[in-house]
This record gives sequence, C-alpha cells and structure tokens, in this order.
Amino acid sequence: MTSSISAEGTAGNALTDLPEWNLDDLYPGPDSVELKRDLETASADVKAFADRYRGKIVEHAGKSDGGAYLHGAIRDYEELNDRLGRIGAFATLYYVGDTTDPKRAKTYGDLTDRLNRITTDLIFFTLELNRIDEPTLETALDDPGLARYRPWLRELRKCRPHQLDDQAETLFHELEQTGAGAWNRLFDETMASLTFDVDGETLRLEPTLNLLMSPDEDRRRAAAEALAKTFRENLRIFTLVTNTLAKDKEISDRWRKFEDIADSRHLSNSVERDVVDALVSSVQAAYARLSHRYYRMKAKWLGKDKLAYWDRNAPLPYEETRMIGWDEAQRTVLEAYQDFAPALADTARLFFDKPWIDAPVRPGKAPGAFAHPTVPSAHPYVLLNYQGKQRDVMTLAHELGHGVHQVLAARQGLLLSQTPLTLAETASVFGEMLTFRKLLAQTKDPHKRKALLASKVEDMLNTVVRQIAFYTFERKVHTERREGELTADRLGEIWLEVQRESLGDAFTFGPGYETFWTYIPHFIHSPFYVYAYAFGDCLVNSLYALYEEAHEGFVEKYLAMLEAGGSKHHTELLAPFGLNAADPAFWNKGLAMIERLIDELEAVDEGTR
Repeated sequence: MTSSISAEGTAGNALTDLPEWNLDDLYPGPDSVELKRDLETASADVKAFADRYRGKIVEHAGKSDGGAYLHGAIRDYEELNDRLGRIGAFATLYYVGDTTDPKRAKTYGDLTDRLNRITTDLIFFTLELNRIDEPTLETALDDPGLARYRPWLRELRKCRPHQLDDQAETLFHELEQTGAGAWNRLFDETMASLTFDVDGETLRLEPTLNLLMSPDEDRRRAAAEALAKTFRENLRIFTLVTNTLAKDKEISDRWRKFEDIADSRHLSNSVERDVVDALVSSVQAAYARLSHRYYRMKAKWLGKDKLAYWDRNAPLPYEETRMIGWDEAQRTVLEAYQDFAPALADTARLFFDKPWIDAPVRPGKAPGAFAHPTVPSAHPYVLLNYQGKQRDVMTLAHELGHGVHQVLAARQGLLLSQTPLTLAETASVFGEMLTFRKLLAQTKDPHKRKALLASKVEDMLNTVVRQIAFYTFERKVHTERREGELTADRLGEIWLEVQRESLGDAFTFGPGYETFWTYIPHFIHSPFYVYAYAFGDCLVNSLYALYEEAHEGFVEKYLAMLEAGGSKHHTELLAPFGLNAADPAFWNKGLAMIERLIDELEAVDEGTR
C-alpha cells in the first residue's frame, strides 16, 4: 500500500501557525539585485585589498607606524569578512529550508563556489600576519587600536606550526568545493531525501525519530525498525562518505603536522588537549554511576528486565505527553529567562517579535536544530523542527540561548565575536537549565515531577554521556581509517562497542541499531565537535551550582561572559567564578550535579510507590 509522504507525522498535524523566518534582512532572494551587487562589490574590494597589502605586511609591521598600519589592515579584513559572511549565511539558510529543492541546491552550490573563488585572494593575509616575528608584533601591539585585536592575533599565532606556504594553502582552499564541502552536501541531500515506512505511513527523518519518544512501545519499535531498514539500504553511500571524509582529514592533518587526530578541533576550539582528555576521562569514569545506574532504574519503571534500544528515550507513564502549542512554549522559555535576567529575556524576545525563527517541520528541510550567527551587521536565525513535545520546548530554550549569546557577542565585531564551540554551548545549556528549573518548580504532582526529573536526567545524559560516546566513536573510526577503509560492518561494530560501554547492561541492542551511526550530522560536518556539548553541560552545571549558592554578582558576571564572545580564553572567562577547566575537580563538580538529580529522582521514585 502506498501513502503520501508526511513531513509532520500524526502529532505534528495539530501544530499550526508556527513561525517561518524571513531572510530579507540578509537578502530579499537568490536573484535579488542586492545579492548580485554585493557579490560584485565584494569581489572588487577583495582584489583591491590584496593589491594594497599582499607582500607588505611583514615589512611594514616593523616600521614606526606598524601598529596603526596593522590595525587598519585588520579592520579592512574584518569588514570584508562581514560582507562575505552575510552572503555565505544567506546561501546556507536559504538552502537548509529545503535541501531537496534543485533550485536551492544550485543557488547554494553557485554562491559557495563564488565565495570560495573570491576569498582565495584573502588567504595571504593571515599567513603574512603569522610571519611577523614576536618582538616586532609586541612592539606593534603598543598601538591601542591594534591592541584590541590581541585575542584574535593570539589565537591566530597558535596556527603557526600548522601553516603551509601560500600556494599549498590556496590549493587546500580551492579543493574544499570538490572535497569535504561536496561530501557534506551529498550527505545532507541524501539524508533529507530519505523516507521511512512506519506501519504504512511514509515519514521523513525528524518525525520518525520523534516517534522514538512515543508512549506506545509498538510505535517506537516500528519507527526504530523503519529507521534501521532505510539506513541499511543506504549504508553503502554513508560508509563511503564517512571513509572519504576521514581520509580527507587525515591528509590535511598530515600536511599540517597535527599530532593527534582531534588536535585541529582543539585548536579551533581554543582548548588544550589535556583539558579535553580530563573531561573525557571524568565522564567515562562516571558511566557506571550515571547512565548505567539511571537506565537500570528506567528498565524497572517500564516493567522490563532489559531495555530495547528504542526504549532509551521512551517517556515514563506519567510524563507530559500532551501537545504543547507554540505560544505556551514561547511563554515558558521567556518567563524562565526573565526570572533570571530581564536583559536576557529582552534579547530572546526579539527572535519571536521578528521573523528570526523557522519552526515547522517541512519536507526537505534540514533535520535537527541550530542557531546561525550570520554576521554582526545582521542578526542570528534559529532553525527548529518543532513538534510540540516537552523536549521541543527544551530545544527552543537551548537554541534561543545560542541566539542570545550570538546577539550579545556581536558587539565585539566579527573577529572577536566568534565563540569557540566549547564556550558556545554555555548559554544554550544554561537556557535549558533555567527552563527546566521553572517547569520543575511549577510541578507539584509527585508522579509528573518524577517524569520531569527523569526527562531532564535523560537530556543531560544525552548531552554528556552520549556525546562523549560519540567522541570515542569518532576517535576509533579516524584512528582505524589511517590503516585503511572501514567496512559498514566494522563501523557498526565500533558503534555498538561504544554504546554498550556508555549505556551499560540495562540494554539489549538488537539487530538494526548497528546502523544508527549513519544519521549523526556532526560526524560529517564537524569532526570531534561533539565533546563541546559535554564541555558546555558540565561547565553550566558548575556555573548553575554557583548561581544556586547565590555567588556574588553572578548574573552580571554571566552576562559579561556572553558579551565577551571570543575575545577571552576560557581561563579568563571562568576566573571571575573561581572555576578552572584544567582541574579534574571542575568536571567532577559538573557531573556531581547529574548524580544529585538521579539521587533526587530515586527519592521521588520511592515516594510515589
């Protein structure tokens, strides 16, 4: 029996009047005069910039006016990148609205190709800045204008050991279009085109994944089996994409002389390898007392000896399963933000008052959720696939946190506003925590309170334990890929190994689950990104503990941290709170909050028997 493709599923049909973003603040459309004008102007201005500065940076830096000269050059570079970033943001946001639309795909491909060619003439600039010797640069930094960019220059200088000559850098840059960028696009368009047959109903990815949270076990099982069937049918292409991108990264790492497979990510995150290693080892050591313990409790609540893999996100019997309308979701999140800091709520409200959010599920729309910062001269946009679940409300709180962070940090300008991924999750996870605490305070029924606590614990386990398991999976895959290609079977084996280790003996991983590595977009778009979620969650847990302890000036310090963007290292941002991410005790403090919530949940459980 055939059926029409549903983008929403049965639950989504009740959701109406969800906001859709308007990209006019970037450009009126892909064929607009404004976009064509900016492309031509940017191309000419980049060439003029190259003519003005190429081959002159090192020599002029040592002159008496070297600081002022470098300040002017960096300011010009920043302005150019803001304009180019606006075009790139439009290309991305227009494309993700429907990645199966050939016109959008062509627009995205043409614009990114044009930007790649234009920005080739900018490659020289950061390379030449890094050729300035330290004494000369320090003297130049006496200029107050240039001194403002010291944090950006500091991060740039860390790339010096991995910097290639101009010709090699240009080649790497131009090959991006036919290399990693092309494979990323293939993954996106393939994933967006997949359909899943769930009991005769044909669904897209997001609604099918949403069914894994259904209170009906038969529905969960049917969704899981549909996912596994379609993933298995497409294993060949996902295996090829994964192997190719892992090899592409190995080539880049080898040329740039990175020692560890994740060092390039650590560098871009402005975080030291030993800090990440401390985080990973702390989380792995906590598996038994966090995820293993919790899921054994959940199996008992669901009346099972063992959980099937489709039970991982199953709601508890008393969990809130009613459809939560958009207005209620908006009100809940804004009130939580308002209770913490009115300034935070005022900024978040902009996303609702203006068309900066795209919330509905649509055929072809990119799955998941994100906040795109665009550029400081514009504003962020938020993409959701809102389906009215309580977790969707938490996702809204999360992405709004990103959006608010991006608005506040934009005041630093393009080069200093870009927050490393490790700190980029701070405001998002904190926004989730604020929303959760508000909901918990309003929940008096002990059964519903238990369900809400369980839901939050699961979210935290998904953010910390699951993401570190993802990171472990990536490390194993990229390490083995250096010895040769991995088969689909081997990828499935590695996936099951890390899942069993992280989730514990409360689960049985039946046939099909070995394919579930295929749909995780972070593996494709940004290798080793995932530990940033765990970093952010543990960081927020530590921060929130201070907030609960009424740490002096907490709100003001927190807002200042967000406004700093990328202008300060994580050690500088955490110092006012007395926190140090290099100390294992820091991570254990964050993990202890999850453990306390499990303790609280266990106590509530005993009181509801």
